Amino acid sequence: MDRRSFVESLAGSSLLAQTGTTASAEAPAGRTALYRIDYFYYRQGDQVNRLNRFFSSQAPLLLKHMRSFGVFTAVMAPHAQTMLVLSGFAGAEEMAAAAARIEADPGYRKAHDEFESGAEPPFDSAQRVLLRATEFSPEIIAPAEKPKTPRYFELRIYHSPTLRQLGLVHERFSGPEIQIFHRSGVHPILYADTLIGPDLPNLTYLIPFASLADREKAWDTFNADPEWVKVRTESIARGGQIVNYNNISLWRAAPYSPIQ
Repeated sequence: MDRRSFVESLAGSSLLAQTGTTASAEAPAGRTALYRIDYFYYRQGDQVNRLNRFFSSQAPLLLKHMRSFGVFTAVMAPHAQTMLVLSGFAGAEEMAAAAARIEADPGYRKAHDEFESGAEPPFDSAQRVLLRATEFSPEIIAPAEKPKTPRYFELRIYHSPTLRQLGLVHERFSGPEIQIFHRSGVHPILYADTLIGPDLPNLTYLIPFASLADREKAWDTFNADPEWVKVRTESIARGGQIVNYNNISLWRAAPYSPIQ
């Protein structure tokens, strides 16, 4: 997919057409079933300004047709110059319908044409990942008031050797682990399995922290929790290393991002 068609399909219709997936059924009423992460990789210069101009101008329209929407820039990631765009939908049909409405909007078409204008491309490359929310994932709710200082968002991707072991990761998370998270100060806003993307199978989750100091304190508290030590030991005895490696990255929300 070239740059132009990638951005034109921002709501995801072409992704579904290419893969033929229905990504399970539509979510129950009020639930977000599908999330998509778009990574935009840019270089030094004006590319990041063009990305920000485009997404800041189109954020109200995109949020109107999506259940959740957020734009983040990398603090610590494999590619230092990366923008992450998170979108949520009830399911495949809603994703396709959103694509049609967004791409038909005259303001979006005009902004897209301006975004693409110029001798240099607006970004160097992009990657798209389609996720399915787990049964224990909460709904993402925008804060009633914008935080006084931008929060940090930690994205964790846990890779399991097999689907059976990924199922054991689900059992551990949906059981005691989330409870230990919450009392330790770790409050994920999303848990999801990757349907289409790299390093399958895996579980992805996203955690906001008020500061890097709060993040460090929360993880230190979690790792020292006696129940967590017991749960992890029992988990390994039952299923082996059900997470064989993980990817961790840190992000901050763009000033115009609905998710802050």
